[in-house]
Amino acid sequence: MSIVKYPTAISTVRSTGAQDLHTHRGMRLESDLNDSNAYYREADKALIYKKPTPVQVVHVDYPARNKAKITEAYYKTPSTTDYNGLYRGRYIDFEAKETKNKVQFPIGIIHSHQIKHLKKVEKHGGIGFFVIRFTSYNETYLVDAPLLIHEIETISKSSIPYSWFKENGHQIQEGYIPRLDYLKIVDALYFKEDKK
Repeated sequence: MSIVKYPTAISTVRSTGAQDLHTHRGMRLESDLNDSNAYYREADKALIYKKPTPVQVVHVDYPARNKAKITEAYYKTPSTTDYNGLYRGRYIDFEAKETKNKVQFPIGIIHSHQIKHLKKVEKHGGIGFFVIRFTSYNETYLVDAPLLIHEIETISKSSIPYSWFKENGHQIQEGYIPRLDYLKIVDALYFKEDKK
């Protein structure tokens, strides 16, 4: 007979500073999107992948032939967006962001190179959007890239109110499989003509 040990212990890990607050930001949203994309690929519905961040390895220690350890590396160039792929014969590209803020979304977490990239995606006929999660409400929204970029470029403040996402975004329902079925919203927004 085996004993099941449930994780009931309280962690004693202490924060070492402000950097810890941002270390795992967006990891739950990323995990949900990765699971959803894996389902879409397995079901042969879409081919959408997380983009790898380009890293330049500077130094590697070799304590043994099979135990190489990277000890120094840096990001080569800023990554464009988080995800890209193909769906229904169209190129898809999107950025995922998460915030704990209950009243507003800080626009500083969307970088200028990401905006520039998504403008080019639209220019060349691709589908570009943002997936924004408000963790305090456990709500995730899909927002058309041109719409959010226009708001970012015309707003005089450093944040966009939560209410703007309620009015202009499309809430993605959470489920079991897929975790975030965002392609239902992509169908409704970008493939309207196919429903006629």
